[in-house]
Amino acid sequence: MGAPVHIGIDLGGTKIEAAALAADGRMLARKRIATPRGDYPGTLDAIAQLVAELESVLGVQTTVGVGTPGALSPFTGHVRNANSVWLNDRALDADLAQRLGRPVRLANDADCFTLSEATDGAAAGAASVFGVIIGTGTGGGITVHGQLLSGPNAIAGEWGHNPLPWPAPDELPGPECYCGKRGCIETWVSGPALSADLERSTGRRLTGEEIADAAAQGDRDAEAALERHEGRLARALASVINLLDPEVIVLGGGLSNLRRLYTNLPERIQPHAFSDGLATRIVPPRFGDSSGVRGAAWLWRDGARPAEITAARPDAAVDPADALPSYSR
Repeated sequence: MGAPVHIGIDLGGTKIEAAALAADGRMLARKRIATPRGDYPGTLDAIAQLVAELESVLGVQTTVGVGTPGALSPFTGHVRNANSVWLNDRALDADLAQRLGRPVRLANDADCFTLSEATDGAAAGAASVFGVIIGTGTGGGITVHGQLLSGPNAIAGEWGHNPLPWPAPDELPGPECYCGKRGCIETWVSGPALSADLERSTGRRLTGEEIADAAAQGDRDAEAALERHEGRLARALASVINLLDPEVIVLGGGLSNLRRLYTNLPERIQPHAFSDGLATRIVPPRFGDSSGVRGAAWLWRDGARPAEITAARPDAAVDPADALPSYSR
């Protein structure tokens, strides 16, 4: 029997990509199709079709891992917090396993990005990695010794919905976030947040890419917006470093293409880090847009899968006082 082949599925809001990886990371086959938006049964059919086509080309049966927006709730077993809203409240892993006739592993798309870059990407060999996606939203994932950290609530790495650290007076209370709170990191350092910042200060509407191009051509308003963006991103990453102290931070998503970040961020982070130096490396991704699909495939790599953690049922909860010594009650 030959070495295993792993298929990764990157389930996005506009496209679904499938890629088959050899055990050594070689890309054997890949295909991309449009996502059947709003159609849950159609999404299952599309994934099953992609798997069948790649397996037909390769002549082998494979493992299947899926990177999704949102995450599986450990409390319900259903997808939650997906911006592809037709996936929410669905048992996506169980439904796909039934359709494909084999177990399927799922992880958040930011987790897949992080796993890819920690396995054989820009952070390969690092003991601890924080992977960042800064695009339409702001997400993150964590690996420790090559293994995804999930946590009992399945929210490890969700830094985008913490408040912006060390806010200036004019940053309070902060923009409204879709999660129902104000001033979340995502409302300050995502692509739409960068655009909104420029519009608030100048009335001009430009995309993040257009702002970067304008700044490179000497546009002072665009340059000022990028400097504000870098300062906020630096504060946000400093809070991660103070808590997690990762060996490597890998930036992904559209705004990771700003080359200036890798020069400017370390010196901006340092004043906020609770340390007399900064050894954390901040690097661009090796695999770029392909990291999501590669990381989904690597969910079946030995040691990559997060530990199985099941949330305790409320009716099975233990009174914390029962664990206290008798003299302290």
